[in-house]
Amino acid sequence: MRDLAVVLLAAGEGARLGQNTPKAFVPLMGKPLLEHALSNLVSTDALAHVSLVAHNDYHDVAEELADRYSTEYVNIVVVEGGEVTRQDSVRNGLAVVPDDLEVVLVHDTARAFATAELFERVAAAVRESGKGVVPVLPVVDTIKRAEAELILETVDRSELRIAQTPQGFPIPAFKAAHALAGSEFTDDAALFQAAGGSVTSVIGQPNAFKITHPADLASAERLLAAEQRTGIGTDVHRFAEDGRKPLNLAGIEWPDEVALDGHSDGDAVCHAIVDALLAAAGLGDIGGVFGVDRPEYAGATGAIFIEGALALLREHGWSVQNVSVQIIGNRPKLAPRRDLAQQRLTQLVGAPVSIGATTTDGLGFLGNSEGVAAVATALIVGTPKVG
Repeated sequence: MRDLAVVLLAAGEGARLGQNTPKAFVPLMGKPLLEHALSNLVSTDALAHVSLVAHNDYHDVAEELADRYSTEYVNIVVVEGGEVTRQDSVRNGLAVVPDDLEVVLVHDTARAFATAELFERVAAAVRESGKGVVPVLPVVDTIKRAEAELILETVDRSELRIAQTPQGFPIPAFKAAHALAGSEFTDDAALFQAAGGSVTSVIGQPNAFKITHPADLASAERLLAAEQRTGIGTDVHRFAEDGRKPLNLAGIEWPDEVALDGHSDGDAVCHAIVDALLAAAGLGDIGGVFGVDRPEYAGATGAIFIEGALALLREHGWSVQNVSVQIIGNRPKLAPRRDLAQQRLTQLVGAPVSIGATTTDGLGFLGNSEGVAAVATALIVGTPKVG
């Protein structure tokens, strides 16, 4: 069922980019930013309608792109930009969204490399929760609160998140929120909350960064020119017989669970992630890089191996885009601690990590609850160094 609409904002001037062209129409590797955004967007599952809110001086260019990327399933309508603010532009785009659709996503063309997978993930979270949904990334830098040049304090970053787009909402509630808006808001989630709506979050994407300054445009050019690789890693550990140590799995401790046996802490999830990262970069495997014959790794946590693998990747010109892990076994039960595990691993890897779990229907040593297995896949991107 196609129930999804997107308001795609391409009306801003983009003065800080310094290109003397509205941002959405600045060329990047032979195509305007808007076209990069559209090419990712139109492959989104369930997409039915796009309100393309375009800069008024580039209406003809927007119409040509709308014609090119419209399909029998996706209708792209070009709408005039707002008179003054981004919020005006969102309102214009929202006005032509069909009432028979259920979910609307608002997206900035400046985040031209957000993938269809991110659009689908945000839309799915809106359907499931009935709330507003914002893709976010953890804050990894130390944050200081300052007054002019004077540093006042260090801010606890554990509760801070970097907000991205697309931001998603149930259509009736979002239209009602816009009708009530009496002031300007910095993003759509803030407007929705001001009208009484609840907002939750999903993990965002590093590639969905906002192109604002010339350096961002240069980063986008490097991204398009970069090579992408995938890797697969697996690991298996049996449960320890003595059962005296706590279980460490997916970077967190599991109370009241038996530890996994191993030279280190036996964290099969972290070890599978390390193997996936190393495999993608062609840098061997965890046994070769962090061998059991090295006493400094006796009892080491999974975090140490991930940090070591990431350092190797950076040394060879790679960065991580995302990781997915499947845990196989009867225990521990993932669901109650999935969010915590995903947050911890995302923090360790510096990119989105998702975790799933399954069993073997009672077959084999995993079905007999003798141990845990994990399979990980990783996507990395970079300009690998030769020699």
